Parts: sequence; C-alpha cells; structure tokens
Amino acid sequence: MNGLAATFNAAIAGRLVSSGARLASKAVRLTASVAVVAAGILSAAILAQPSNAQTASAVGQPQAPAKIPAEVCLACHGISGFSAPGADGKPRSLYVNPDKFKGSVHGARQCVECHTNITAVPHQPIEIKVDCVGCHENSWEQALRQRDSKKAATLDGVVSQIHKFMGSIHARPSRADQSRTNATCYNCHDAHYVYEPGTAVWSKWRMDLPYTCGTCHAKELADYKTSIHGREVLQRHNPQAAICVDCHTSHEIENPVLTSTKLVITRNCGSCHKDRLETYLATYHGQVSRLGYGYTAKCFDCHGGHTIQRVTDPRSTVYPTNRLRTCRKCHSTASAGFVTFEPHGNAHDLKRYPLMWLAAKFMSALLIGVFAFFWTHSALWFYRSYKELKARGERVEFYLYRSPDAKEPYFRRFAVLWRIAHLLVLLATMTLVLTGMTVLYSDSAWAPVVVRLFGGPWVMAVIHRVCASIFISVFFGHVVYMFIRLRRKGRRFRWFGPDSLVVRWQDFRDIFKMFRWFFGLGPRPEFDRWTYWEKFDYWAVFWGIFIIGGSGAILWSKAFVLQFLPGWVLNIALIVHGDEALLAAVFLFTVHFFNNHFRPDKFPLDTVMFTGAMSLEEFKREHRAEYERLAAKGELESRRVPAPSPAMALGSRILGFTLLAFGLVLLVLVVVGFFSHGA
Repeated sequence: MNGLAATFNAAIAGRLVSSGARLASKAVRLTASVAVVAAGILSAAILAQPSNAQTASAVGQPQAPAKIPAEVCLACHGISGFSAPGADGKPRSLYVNPDKFKGSVHGARQCVECHTNITAVPHQPIEIKVDCVGCHENSWEQALRQRDSKKAATLDGVVSQIHKFMGSIHARPSRADQSRTNATCYNCHDAHYVYEPGTAVWSKWRMDLPYTCGTCHAKELADYKTSIHGREVLQRHNPQAAICVDCHTSHEIENPVLTSTKLVITRNCGSCHKDRLETYLATYHGQVSRLGYGYTAKCFDCHGGHTIQRVTDPRSTVYPTNRLRTCRKCHSTASAGFVTFEPHGNAHDLKRYPLMWLAAKFMSALLIGVFAFFWTHSALWFYRSYKELKARGERVEFYLYRSPDAKEPYFRRFAVLWRIAHLLVLLATMTLVLTGMTVLYSDSAWAPVVVRLFGGPWVMAVIHRVCASIFISVFFGHVVYMFIRLRRKGRRFRWFGPDSLVVRWQDFRDIFKMFRWFFGLGPRPEFDRWTYWEKFDYWAVFWGIFIIGGSGAILWSKAFVLQFLPGWVLNIALIVHGDEALLAAVFLFTVHFFNNHFRPDKFPLDTVMFTGAMSLEEFKREHRAEYERLAAKGELESRRVPAPSPAMALGSRILGFTLLAFGLVLLVLVVVGFFSHGA
C-alpha cells in the first residue's frame, strides 16, 4: 500500500509539472480533490486488511478500531501546494514535507496521535485540536510506569520545559481574545519539523527564531535587525550571536517590566559576556541586582535592549558623547565626571585600570599585614597565658554571672561619657557591618535573607547612612571634647606622657617586652594607663573615619563630588570602602574581642566598659605602672569607687553577652561571605 501511495503521488506530481503556469492553481485544486478520493480508497483498503490479532480472534467478537497510518494522511498533505481556504478566505497551506517530517523527532509518530479529532479519511474541514502538553506528559508518565528510564529521562527534560512554559506570559490568555493563549507550542516550534538540538536543521531553525518571534513582536524585530546582535545573526549568520531566547529565555519568558524578568535578562547577558557581568556585579548596581531587586541600572538600561550597538559605534548609548545622557536617565543631576566612571573596571587588570589595581593591592597588603601581626600576637598571648594558668594549677572558667564583692575596693577606669560614646559607636558599627557586608557579599546565601528583613536595599541604605552619621557625630564630638580638655590643661598636659593616647617610644618597648614574655624570655611588661593595643584601637578609629568615612561620603554624594573629580574616583572609593570595612569588622570581632574578653585571664567577658569600674586587684595586675604612679602621688584614693551594684553588674553582663553573641554572628556571616565571594 505504501507503493500505491507513492505511485499515486508521483503521478499527480508529474501532471502538475507538465501543466501550464496558467492552469497551475486549478490543477492543484483538482489534485486535492482526486487525492481525497484516493486517500479514502487507500484508507479503506488498509483498514480492511485483517491484522494478526484479528485473525486469531473468534468470529463475531468486536474488533478494536484500526489507526490511520501517516501515509494515508500524507497522500493529501504530502502534495506540495496542498491548501484550503482559511478563516479570512485566503489559501492556507496544509502541506507537510514527508521527508522533513520523517527526519524530525515526531517522524515515527502517526498523525492521528496528535490530531486526535481526526477519526476518518477523508474528513470534513474541522478545527484541528492538538494537545502538546497532555501528550508529552502522558508519554512521560507511561515511561515511568513502564520503568523505561532512558525514555523517561528524555521526556523529563521536555516536561520540565512544559511546566516552565505553563507559568510564562505566553501561556496566559491573550488580552485580545481570552479564549486563546498569547502563544502556544506550535507558534514557536514548527509543528511537523521539530529536531534534536545540535543538528544542522535545528541550528537553522534556531537562527530563524527572530523572524518567528517577529510574527507577534514586529517592532522588536525591526529594532533587533538594526542592532549588532541582529546584524550578526540575520546578515552574517553568526551562531554565537544572541537571539531572542538567549536574552528572554525560551519557555520561562515573562513580562519585561517585572523585576524577575530584568534580573533574568541581566544574568543571561553574562552567558556571553561573562567578564563584563562579573565586573558589573562588583558595582552597587550589580550588588543590588544580585540581592534580587530591579531598581538599579541593568545591562540594557545603559547599553540598550533590542537596538544595542558596539561600544565603539557612535550610535551606542554608551559611546563617550552619548554616555552622560544615558547616565542622566537615572541620575538627573549627573555631571561630566560620570562619563569617566568605569562601570566595568577590573582591579586585577593593571594595564587598563592601573589606579584601581594599585588601590586593591594596597588594601590587600594592609589587610594581610594587620591580621598577620595581630592574629599571631593573639595566638602567642593565648598560649602564654594558658601555660601560666596551668602552671599555677588554675583553669579557665566560664560563668554567666558572678555577684561583685561589695567589700572589695574598685577603681574608676572610664567615666560615664566614655561609656556612652563606646556603646553608641559599638551599636552603630555593628549595624554598619551588617548592612554594609550584606551588599558587599550580595552573592552569599545569607545576604538576600538579611536584606528582606530590613525591607529592601533602599531601607538598608538609609539605615547604613544614619548609623554612619551617628558614628561620625560621636567621633567629632569626642575630638571637640578632647580639644576643650587640652585647652583647660594648657601646658600641664604632656603629649607623650603616661595619660596621653599619643604613641610614644615606651609603647614600642612594651611590644618588644611582650613578645619576650610570649616566648618565656622575660616577665610580662608593666603597663601604664594605656596599653599599646588600646592605643591601636583608638587611632584605628581615626584611620577608619578618614578612610571608610571619606570613601563612604564620596559614594554617598557622588553627584556633588563628580563636579570636581573624575569618575574613576568612585571606583577607588568603592574598593577602599569595602576592604577597609572588612578589615575593621574582622579586627573588631577577633583581635579586639580577644584582647578584651577572650584571653584566659578575662574570659568570658570583661564588663569594665559598661560599669566603668574594675577591682583594685585587677587594676594593679593590668596597669601596675599607673597604679604605682598614682599611689606615689597620693591620687589613688580619689579614683576609688564602690563596687557595681548587683543590678548594674547583671545588666552589664546581659548587655555584654548579647553584643558578643551578635558580634560573633556577624563574624561568621562575614567569613562565609568572604569565601563564597571567591576572595
């Protein structure tokens, strides 16, 4: 019967070729009519042949209806030019190329497996209903039931794409006709010619997708044709250039005004422009995007979307003469300095970005130097203190609360003003660390959770700046207070005396003696009012104010700053701000916590900064040189105070442990963020 169909088609095709051009359309209609009759005869002949199952069945038993073979359908639909009037009265092609169809992934299927409402040949003109979704899902479920793992794995990918499609904008009802979806499978995939990815035919279909999308999105296609992507694909046939689905995705496509869509498109840009995506994500624009928010600039906001051009093309929105206008779409007060900002600056590229490279290397050296010295210092200190405790037969104890002995004499170490300032700075610093590191390490798993708790990056930015203002206000208030105190003392104040926080030669001698003690080569040095590590903490705040505060002020007031400075200053400020903040956070929660709380003779908590008083015994041990100096001058009694009340002692420990716990949590978040960031 296959031979009969082939002979019939060949005969008809021969008659069409021999017909004149003037009678071509009539010949096609005549061919179609004859083909329908022939198909009916052919179908009846095929269906009349008994199958093996029918021959074996008992006479008179009901027979299962036979399926209509694809050859029967192709007897008509396989004729080139076969058509029927459409809803608009114009001819609608019903031709299916038999060879192309058999080479497709559906080539082994019978036509009626998809066109299920065709039950007889010939058939009346009816609306063809095809259920791509149901068919693939049923085939997948059947493969699972039959434990056909190979077939199930193949269909699993198809079903996964179907589920993505069902949630896309294409699967939703059309605004113009609610009875239809915006697009369905066969609007994008040629129903009869679906091929395996990677094949030559599939590649050809993929390169033609812009035209397929353009049947609905005509304006976008027209714009795309003018872009560098469109010219590469449609004119030069470059398979590496981006087509619609590379940016918008294929089955998950959504409304481009949605934040989720903007983020997907931005991520997809990085599929081709990986290095550019990485440098973009290092900027504030990219960090906010990575946190899941869409209000900062994305790739297409600067470079354009469907009309994107090469950066060197004068039509490009980021061409030097066009760049300021592009920046002003978001930054209405942008000055000429914005043009020299490097949105894709790479601190690892010495040749192209030497100043960024130098800034990054300087900050890296600073971090390595500070942590190498102080972590070594802390480790040796812990070792020596623990060894001495063990030699005395003592051990480190952890206790939550111990009531102070009211009979024990205490010494006033810090006045109320110092303690209030310390608490404000500490709370502001911890909040700054949390809000700042969430943005800096926006690619870590915890960052999106934190930013949602704050209510979004914009709210978090406001909180960050408020805390920065509190920190700076306390700092400058302290500076003013110190100048007033110094003026009152006049010449009596010794800048390099024991009461001064100015570094002196004695501090270097104390460091040397301390390291000798670490290695058991000498006694522990006797300190005066301020130890060298306390002075380091103090002056580190000054350094931090000018480095972190200064760079933060530049980033905060960029529109004003760039009226006078070039845009690459922002790139330098971003590097310095982030690295110095990392240095401050890790130093605070490791070295500072150890020096004041976690060393064996202080563990688990020192509350002197909250109560303002320390026992005379501890004062004598920690600051013997000051103790002896005050005792010799007869000033010791004037500094004695009562022991902290039980309420003050308990409250100080609760506050202290809370802040310590929060600081350690922040340390864990920073460490996780640092390593997940690919330091």
